[in-house]
Amino acid sequence: MSDFIKLHAKQFDFQQFIFDALKEDVGDGDHTSLSTIPALHKGKMHLLVKEDGIIAGLEVAKRIFKLVDAKLKVDFKLKDGDRVKKGQVAFVVEGNTRTLLTLERLVLNIMQRMSGIATKTAMLQQLCKGTKARVIDTRKTTPGFRFFEKWAVVIGGGSNHRYGLYDMILIKDNHIDFAGGILEAIDAANGYLKSKRKKLGIEVETRGLEDVKKVLAHGGVQRIMLDNYSPELTRQAVKLIGGKVEVESSGGINESNIAAYAKCGVNFISIGALTHHIKSLDLSLKAIK
Repeated sequence: MSDFIKLHAKQFDFQQFIFDALKEDVGDGDHTSLSTIPALHKGKMHLLVKEDGIIAGLEVAKRIFKLVDAKLKVDFKLKDGDRVKKGQVAFVVEGNTRTLLTLERLVLNIMQRMSGIATKTAMLQQLCKGTKARVIDTRKTTPGFRFFEKWAVVIGGGSNHRYGLYDMILIKDNHIDFAGGILEAIDAANGYLKSKRKKLGIEVETRGLEDVKKVLAHGGVQRIMLDNYSPELTRQAVKLIGGKVEVESSGGINESNIAAYAKCGVNFISIGALTHHIKSLDLSLKAIK
């Protein structure tokens, strides 16, 4: 079992997701397969890569096949995270043909999106090569599909930010404005953790160098976010912080400017587009005659 599955098993019910997805798609029956394919027909299909990228979701496919029909036989030619070329075969699966046809689109929908995210992540992380910057995701995920999207980021060589609202405190601009100020919000967060006897990291968003100076003088956080800073301001902020806490750059960062931010010395670069603005990798599950 993947370490990612083990880590987030309590937050995500994989089996229930698959059953719900099939219920949504199949309804009272896959009538096309039921009407055209004999009940005991055996078939073989292969997953064909149709464009270059990073493959992701192979373990997901394996678990889906096993969950729905343990008699299906799968021969994997690749593993999650492999760099692939158009024309490669990722796996061959054989067994009851009706089952294969019913599962075809579910497997492809998940794998294509995961592979697209992994491919984008790998490309952005490569642009940070030679620096200590780690590309991380955000909570800008598809409701109900976060598990797969964040897993794909890891497969692509990136890292996860917090998984949800429960595993880290991230004080953003709206929290600061409602709390009455940046220092008030930091104090309230620390007081809350103490009263609840919780151990969670605290990160605070800053909107300028004055905010950074206030936070450094006050303390009480483990990471400072530099939101919508220019590379020049980022360099100044990193110098001010001097390694006292972790530094994260965020806002408006893409493939054209990520290298400039990485070279500023930040620890993390968060990119919402990793999961909310992605082109799926073209894959196809085809019958082998």
